Amino acid sequence: MHPPIPEQGVWLGAVVRGHLNYYAVPGNGDAINAFRDQLIRHWHKTLRRRGQATGSGRTRMLEHAHRWLPPAHIQHPWPDNEKRFYAITQGRSPVR
Repeated sequence: MHPPIPEQGVWLGAVVRGHLNYYAVPGNGDAINAFRDQLIRHWHKTLRRRGQATGSGRTRMLEHAHRWLPPAHIQHPWPDNEKRFYAITQGRSPVR
């Protein structure tokens, strides 16, 4: 709550980038968008509590988010099905 907005933006940007590096796989687009949207909502709520004034409006918060937070998009390609399902067995299976 207390650090300046640029310092918070840098830290939250790193949080979002780390989250996207791990979870931004094909088929998970709705979840990563929801994560970023909820982070913006909580950050806005925290910034509004910093003083007795009403705080920044929604458009100002979206400007902060656009400046400091990376967009949520899929970062990993679909896996190659031939390589993914290809298994090499040597001789007989030990399960038999």
